[in-house]
Amino acid sequence: MSKQMFRKMAIAATVTMGFAIGLSAQELPVNSGPFKPTDESLKQYQYPEWFRDAKFGIWAHWGPQAVPRHGDWYAREMYEEGSDDYKDHLARYGHPSKSGYKDIIPLWKAERWDPEKLMALYKKTGAKYFVSMGSHHDNFFLWKSKIHKWNAVNMGPHKDVVGIWQQAAKKNGLYFGVSEHLAASYTWFQAAHRADTAGGFKGVKYDGYNAQYQDLYHTQAAPGDNGWLTTNPEWMKEWYADVKELVDTYHPDLLYSDSKLPFDEVGRKMLANFYNGNLSYNKGKATAVYNCKEPSNGKWAEDLERGVQDSISPYPWQTDTSIGDWFYRTGQKYKSSTDILQMLVDIVSKNGNLLINIVQTPEGDLEPDMLKTLDEIGNWMAANGQGIYGTRPWKIFGEKPASAADVKAGNFNEGRIKYSDKDIRFTTKDNTLYAFCLNVPDGDVVIKSLGKDSKLNDKKIASIKMLGSTDQISWQQNGDALVIKKPAHLPDWKVLGFEVELK
Repeated sequence: MSKQMFRKMAIAATVTMGFAIGLSAQELPVNSGPFKPTDESLKQYQYPEWFRDAKFGIWAHWGPQAVPRHGDWYAREMYEEGSDDYKDHLARYGHPSKSGYKDIIPLWKAERWDPEKLMALYKKTGAKYFVSMGSHHDNFFLWKSKIHKWNAVNMGPHKDVVGIWQQAAKKNGLYFGVSEHLAASYTWFQAAHRADTAGGFKGVKYDGYNAQYQDLYHTQAAPGDNGWLTTNPEWMKEWYADVKELVDTYHPDLLYSDSKLPFDEVGRKMLANFYNGNLSYNKGKATAVYNCKEPSNGKWAEDLERGVQDSISPYPWQTDTSIGDWFYRTGQKYKSSTDILQMLVDIVSKNGNLLINIVQTPEGDLEPDMLKTLDEIGNWMAANGQGIYGTRPWKIFGEKPASAADVKAGNFNEGRIKYSDKDIRFTTKDNTLYAFCLNVPDGDVVIKSLGKDSKLNDKKIASIKMLGSTDQISWQQNGDALVIKKPAHLPDWKVLGFEVELK
C-alpha cells in the first residue's frame, strides 16, 4: 500500500481528528477558542509565567538515529553516497537499496531506559521543564499514533515514549513539551530515493524508492521542491494532521518546531489549534509555549539553535543546544558544566531560557561523564538558583571586556563567544540585583555599572553576599565602579554569583 493511500485511509478513520480526504487549507479543523489563524489574533498571546520563571529545560533529542552511534542526521546521510555515514552503513548493515533506515528502526530497543530515574535526575539538576522528541526528520513518531504506523509503539522499543516521558515529568513537577521536526522531513528524506552513481550498485535505487516503504520515506518530491520546507500543499496538510494528533492527544505545555512557523496559513491554523486546545484542556488557564526559529513579535517564543541574543529581547525567547552532538556519537566531546552555566546566565540576563539536549545512548542511559556534568550543574543551581529562577532582566544585560568579539544575535553563534572574568551578567528580582562573574577572577571583581556615578543605578547598595558561601564579602563603591574584593575561599565552580541588596 502506498504512503498516500495509507495516510488517507488512516486519517479518514480517525473521526476525532475531524479530517476528511481532500480538505483545503481553509477547511482544516481548528480547536475552538479565542485564537484565530491570523497574525493579529495570535498577537493576543500572553507568555505564561511558568516559562518566564523556569529559565532552564532539558531535552531528550533521542530516537532510532542513535543506534549507529554516528550522531545527527544518520537517516539522511546514510543515503549520501561517499559520506562517512554511507560508508559505515554499507560496512555494518549492507547496501541501502536492501538494508535501509527502515532496518535500523527495529534495532532501537531502549532496553536501559529508566525515564523516572532520569527525570528525577533532571529535576535535581535544576530543570523546570522537560521536552521529549516527538519525531525527528526521519518521520518516525515517538508517540502512539493512529495515523502513522511507523511509531515507537508498533516498532523499536514498543513503548509510547512521549507518553511515558510525560508521566515522569508530571510526577516530578516539571512542565512538559514535545518537539516536531516533521515539516522539514519531506525534502530532507529525498536522498532515500536516489541511487549510487558508481560501483557495483550503480543505478540501483535505494529502498526509499520502493513504494512499499514510502509511508516512511515520503514519495518523491516535485522538481524544484528542495527547500527546508516543502511547497507541496498535500504534504502541508499531512503535517498539520500529524501535529494536531500529537498536541490534541498529549496536551503539552510546550511545542517546538525545527523551522520558522511552517507553511503560512496552515502553520497559523496549527498554532491557533494548539493555543485554543491548551486553554480548553487547562480550563481557561493558558500554559502553552510555542518555539520556532522566527522572530515572534509576541506571537510565540523565538528559538535560536546553538545561538544567543546580543541584547535584552523585549519578548521571552529560548536557546536550544546540545551538550554534544544531537544524537549519540561514539567519542564525542561534551560541553563542560562551566560552558553550560556561562551560557545559561548570559541567556537569562537577556530575557531567555536555555533548553539543552542531554545525549542518551541508544540503550537509553547516560554515560558517566554526562552524570558528572549534571551533578555539577545541580550543585551550582542549588546555590545560585535564586539569581536565575523567577528573575527578570535588569536595565542592561551586563558588561563585556573591551576586547570581546562582537557577535551578533543569531543561530549557531555559540562557538564564537568566549566568556571571561571580565564578563558580568545581571538579573533582578524585587529589590535584589544579582551580578554574575562568568569566570574565576584574577583579582577583584570590578562592576562599572554599579559605581556611585553610574546613571544606571539610582539606589544605594545595602549589602553584598556571594551565593553559595557564608564568607564575609568585602566591597567598596567608588565613583567609577563597585569593587568586590576577590574572596579568599571560592566555591567549586567558576561562575560566581553575587547578591546585591538595594535600598
